[in-house]
Amino acid sequence: MEQFLQVGIITSTHGIRGEVKVLPTTDDAARFKKCKSVLLDTGKEKKELEIESVKFFKQFVIVKFRGFDNINDIEMYKGKPLYVTRENAVKLEKDEYFIADLIGCEVSDDEGQVLGILKDVMPTGANDVYVVGMEDGRELLLPAIKDCVLSVDVEQRQIKVHMMDGLL
Repeated sequence: MEQFLQVGIITSTHGIRGEVKVLPTTDDAARFKKCKSVLLDTGKEKKELEIESVKFFKQFVIVKFRGFDNINDIEMYKGKPLYVTRENAVKLEKDEYFIADLIGCEVSDDEGQVLGILKDVMPTGANDVYVVGMEDGRELLLPAIKDCVLSVDVEQRQIKVHMMDGLL
């Protein structure tokens, strides 16, 4: 399992006082208010940045990091991802999983036949959709609902599903 979980990407600077616009890659953008620090992936290292202030603007989170007080200090980090450690991640409810933990899991049906490997999770309005890469190159789209997803074991990297009519 991944040690770090991505929570956002710095898209651009905001003003001249060192603030940045962050596109959240987490379900709960308000988590930035509770976060004391994040890890910036510079490409060479993961650098811990202390969060000084947080505001919200449209779909973005405006973040000010301590020690970055002008646009020139932070501009070089545009396009860089922000992470939290697994220990600082939001606590999951029963039957909730981090997408990073699901990607790469083997998906099999309730009869034991391997269908493929989970490649992606697409959020939709009602429920997520699991994108399974099949051996023949096709993609299988499975709704992440209790009638279809029977069990998930992230430690064993296994997902067991029930193939409802019309899915294949």
